[in-house]
Amino acid sequence: MLNISNNSISKHIKRKDFKAFAALDNINYFKFSRKTVTLLFILLGTGLFLPWTQNIRSEGYVTTRSPEHRPQSIQSVISGRLEQWYVQEGDLVSKGDTLVFISDAKSEYFDPLLVQRTQEQVDAKRQSIQSYEDKVSAIRSQSQAISQGLQLKLRQLQNKIIQANNKVQMDSIDLVAAKTQWEIAENQRERTQQLYDKGLKSLTDLQEKKLKVQETQAKYTVQENKLTNQKNELLNLDIELSSTEQAYQDKLSKARSELQSALSSKLSTQAEVSKLENQVSNYTQRQSLYYITAPQSGFVSKTIKQGLGEMIKEGTDILTIVPDEHELAVEIYIKPQDLPLVQYGNRVRIRFDGWPAIVISGWPEASTGVFTGQVVTIDRSISANGYYRLLVSPDPNDRSWPDKLSIGTGSQSFLLLNTVPIWYEVWRQLNGFPADYYTEEKESPKPLKLKAPLKSVK
Repeated sequence: MLNISNNSISKHIKRKDFKAFAALDNINYFKFSRKTVTLLFILLGTGLFLPWTQNIRSEGYVTTRSPEHRPQSIQSVISGRLEQWYVQEGDLVSKGDTLVFISDAKSEYFDPLLVQRTQEQVDAKRQSIQSYEDKVSAIRSQSQAISQGLQLKLRQLQNKIIQANNKVQMDSIDLVAAKTQWEIAENQRERTQQLYDKGLKSLTDLQEKKLKVQETQAKYTVQENKLTNQKNELLNLDIELSSTEQAYQDKLSKARSELQSALSSKLSTQAEVSKLENQVSNYTQRQSLYYITAPQSGFVSKTIKQGLGEMIKEGTDILTIVPDEHELAVEIYIKPQDLPLVQYGNRVRIRFDGWPAIVISGWPEASTGVFTGQVVTIDRSISANGYYRLLVSPDPNDRSWPDKLSIGTGSQSFLLLNTVPIWYEVWRQLNGFPADYYTEEKESPKPLKLKAPLKSVK
């Protein structure tokens, strides 16, 4: 048929009997096909030079930037028995509203008058503190009285010692006078004896002188003994002074010991009072925990514990509250090779599940039903799924996100990068190069100033 063989069949058939040969012989048909193909190639070549916005696609879901705006599980701080529900699923509660009432499950807290009786113990201990304070005051007064008595006794003994010293001095003078008289009497006796021997004095005179000597000698001996006794009395006063001071010091030491014991007992009682007051505060606070209240306003989305009489442990989830006011954001994940290309403030096109849209990733301005956001958080540590996490907040310069968006709604995001020709993007995709592989390094923009300052992870 193509006449490329030596055995041609063109002589044995009639070409006009076949429509295919008739179409091949129609020159105008071939001219139309060539024009069409040429036009297509021209359009395709022109289209390769059209601008194309590089993007990173990712799927994510709606969340919130602030941790307190995310769904919150409500737990019980204490273990107990579920007694009464005050809310139902779907109810709107305000901060402080009562959600659940539980009763205590521990036997040491069963007493309904536990706080009152513990407070009575505190009052009794406080009275004990007052008694110890009175005892301390009495002991201090006693110590002061002992000190004053010691001073008076010491002054009395010191006066006696002074008097004894004076008597010792007087007796010493009297002893010297008695000794002088004795010596004079002895001298007179000797001279009378000499005169008697010469016959000038009578025996009576001699005997009188001898008697005088004995009298003065006796007076000297008496005075000497008196002086000795007075010195002994002075020594006894010195001993009495030391013993009195020692006795009073013993009394003061005993009073001080009793004072320290009273102070120690007072401090111990104060410690017991503090401990009991701590127990009263704990008991009061524990009773306030029987009523579980809402930490913030929101909707009751799910009750985890059901029925009445069910036992719950501390830290166990009871229900979940979704805050009624929140700042929405979209959580997306990107590949590690795309992370160096992402910067704070990059624009992101987002399509939410349930909001129909026509998405043309390369021409974001031609997309409809698509919302705009900005990158506000970039994790610097890889997630468990092998991707890096980004948070995207609404763009304040673009239209607002839908009011009826709920946390957990799925989304498809297109992180917009540089605008390049289509031929460059096709070439990059065919070669597997990342975006902006050959672009010059640009100065990174400053982080956006948002309501809460961004904290970069080092």
